[in-house]
Amino acid sequence: MSNTYISLKGLIVFVTIAFLVSSCYKEPSFSLIPEIEFLEIEKSVILDQFSGSNKDSLVVSIKFRDGDGDLGFDSDEIILAQKTNNFNYMIKPFRKIKGKFVEFKTIDPISGYFPRLKNDGRVGPIEGTLYYSIDFFHSYTPKRDTLKFEIQLKDRFGNASNAILTEEVIANQF
Repeated sequence: MSNTYISLKGLIVFVTIAFLVSSCYKEPSFSLIPEIEFLEIEKSVILDQFSGSNKDSLVVSIKFRDGDGDLGFDSDEIILAQKTNNFNYMIKPFRKIKGKFVEFKTIDPISGYFPRLKNDGRVGPIEGTLYYSIDFFHSYTPKRDTLKFEIQLKDRFGNASNAILTEEVIANQF
């Protein structure tokens, strides 16, 4: 009888510990408006296979958080958004001129679209890292052009995140 009592006591302790450990996890509470943080910008020089000229390929990494997980477009929504330039990854480029950064216009938009980040249909918080690539052809970029970018994300309901600035990067360095 005492062996049964010890086993029952051990089971109760085990269940209590399991309950406490599982109840310690709380789903994070993020704002319904996306929040982003700059992580890094990497540059590599590559040869464009179509034009045969060099270009700088910049990859921007940002950390994101969103309380309801409604970041990104489905493929059919991207097609619709492209017709109206309704970007969900918004970029303002800045060029250093006489020591000050000035916004400039690019030949083609560098803002773009990213796909749905949560496809399970449930509303809830998500967080992670988003990578975005921007290319600058050397033939259209001044030599040793110092650039930086202001970036915002927009969720499916049109809520814009905070704006972040990247570090400076030198384009067309070679």
